[in-house]
Amino acid sequence: MDSPLIKTAVVLQHAPTEGPGRVADLLAEQGIAVSCRQVFAGDPVPGNLDDDALLVVMGGPMGVGDAGDRRFLFLGHEIALLARMVAEDRPVLGICLGAQLLAAGGGAAVYPNRRRDAFGNLAVVREVGWGPVDLLGVDNEPALAGLRPQEQMLHWHGDTFDLPPGAVHLASTPDCPHQAFRLGTRQFGLQFHCELCADSIGLWVREDAAFVRLANGPGGARQIMVDTAALFPAAQPVWDQLLRNIIGVLLQLPTGRQ
Repeated sequence: MDSPLIKTAVVLQHAPTEGPGRVADLLAEQGIAVSCRQVFAGDPVPGNLDDDALLVVMGGPMGVGDAGDRRFLFLGHEIALLARMVAEDRPVLGICLGAQLLAAGGGAAVYPNRRRDAFGNLAVVREVGWGPVDLLGVDNEPALAGLRPQEQMLHWHGDTFDLPPGAVHLASTPDCPHQAFRLGTRQFGLQFHCELCADSIGLWVREDAAFVRLANGPGGARQIMVDTAALFPAAQPVWDQLLRNIIGVLLQLPTGRQ
């Protein structure tokens, strides 16, 4: 039996500054209505979605390890919803925290991104700012069609995840090998950010200044803004291409409709 035609996207938002951005714009191009649930403000996580809906799970300052915290009880509900979506091969896009939650829903571990330093000690590696991502399978993965083997992305995280059982590995960096994956036919997790406009990046630099300093030192904020001015104009069409590709898979669009 064919999957029902997707009409609605339900977005789970974890912070005021981390909305769907270009994801919402590109869904609207396909006539998809977007319903944003601000779970950080008390909107409930749905127990399930209608058959004609897809799910988008955004980033946030909390982590999967906070699922037991009374402030973030919505995280456990999201993991349960994502587990059902995975089991039913329903369409999902998770970005940053959303990718980590999707990995957890798919049965994988999520944990701080640690690497050994020059002295052999384990230290948390926080990827914050611009950096190249190696894309795996650009010649055969529809989600990566039209992209080069390496593209510039924006990073903003300190956690990582194991690949869920059966996942297809789609992207990697030296400091964080699991940057993107596909589960089943229509669940995608992206650890990096490709949904932002340049103004949103500037807002994050200001609003999350402490995390930027922790990751990159006192000059980190200025460097991100310098890199944004230099790299964003060329990166945005690449990011849109990636998101359009993924949306096309989520919607099961025939060739030529993306």
